[in-house]
Amino acid sequence: MTQLALVIDLNVCVGCHACVTSCKQWNTSGAAGPLADVNPYDADPSGAFFNRVQTFEVGEFPGTQTVHFPKSCLHCEDPPCVPVCPTGASYKRPEDGIVLVDYDKCIGCKYCSWACPYGVREIDPERKVMTKCTLCVDRIYDTTKPESERKPACVLACPTSARLFGDIHDPESVVSRAIRDNAGYPLMPEWGTHPSNHYLPRRRTAMRVHPDELERADNPLKVDGLLPKPSRGDPALDDVTSW
Repeated sequence: MTQLALVIDLNVCVGCHACVTSCKQWNTSGAAGPLADVNPYDADPSGAFFNRVQTFEVGEFPGTQTVHFPKSCLHCEDPPCVPVCPTGASYKRPEDGIVLVDYDKCIGCKYCSWACPYGVREIDPERKVMTKCTLCVDRIYDTTKPESERKPACVLACPTSARLFGDIHDPESVVSRAIRDNAGYPLMPEWGTHPSNHYLPRRRTAMRVHPDELERADNPLKVDGLLPKPSRGDPALDDVTSW
């Protein structure tokens, strides 16, 4: 059975939020939208996003690292959000494994968001329906687009190619090879949901920090209190410039 999914390389994600903005732009104007933006420029903005990037720092000084962690619906192979839905609005497609929400059936009870251990479902504050990543299902099957563009918007927008898309059940797909070659892992496997989306771990490299780099050095130009001056033999501005 086909299981479409994303593979995200944490080693090259730079936290630019291109995936967030492209996801919002495509889905708010597509089959999943409109996605709400409530007071976007005020002190307390809110709205619905399918994809978010969490940034945090790990390690201890001076060996700290900044980690950018994109997260969206993981399209679990055993999604806990589906059986708790009282109206059948949340469902998993048998042909490609994508988990979707039927807005005509959704009553906004939030049972699915409580059941999701990853916190990747968001209620639309205006339509009062549950929203989530669709893997751009309205884009990847659009035959009017060239084959190279039949991918989720976030994948196409990523400037570092940190996001890959494909069938993880196909051992020769780009995502399966990436998982196999780079020790890819699912998020929180202990929940038994079998997430389809995988992450490629950060590959740590040795960082050499010299003791003198831990303290701010004095500006060598100000040690003697004198600024550098040109010598008398150096050409003046009038000698090298044509006015």
